[in-house]
Amino acid sequence: MLHTLAVLVENNPGVLTRVSGLFARRAYNINSLSVCQTEDPNISRMTIVVDGDDAIIEQVTKQLIKLVVVHKVTDLTEEEIVDRELALIRIKVRSDTRLEILQIVDVFRGRVVDMGRSNLTVELTGDAEKIDAFVRTIRPFGLMELVRTGKIAITRLDS
Repeated sequence: MLHTLAVLVENNPGVLTRVSGLFARRAYNINSLSVCQTEDPNISRMTIVVDGDDAIIEQVTKQLIKLVVVHKVTDLTEEEIVDRELALIRIKVRSDTRLEILQIVDVFRGRVVDMGRSNLTVELTGDAEKIDAFVRTIRPFGLMELVRTGKIAITRLDS
């Protein structure tokens, strides 16, 4: 099962290496990892998606908390969250497929950010399922390149 962990860490050089090294030493694969400074310039937030059962995630969480540079670890898997990914997708186009591809981009609420004679680059945001569905739909036209940020997530708050 995929788990989404929110990890608040010190915003210092080498912290990413220490955290990712913890996963590597235990042979746990990170599916996606996003890191950015928070509203506090001294703290960064890592959003880590990792595959594992509850026992593995509990062990990883305990190991993360032992690191001096880690302030807090939250498993967002069972929480109500808003999550997004950003993808840039380069697609092969021909004169006879350009209109159909542009219609697909529009259906998925994507945005063309670069266009050439034989390809176009689309920016798409959404959850992983939306991006996966777009990639499956567009692949037959000629998927040239795909770049994804990985998941970022924030818990929902009651208003």
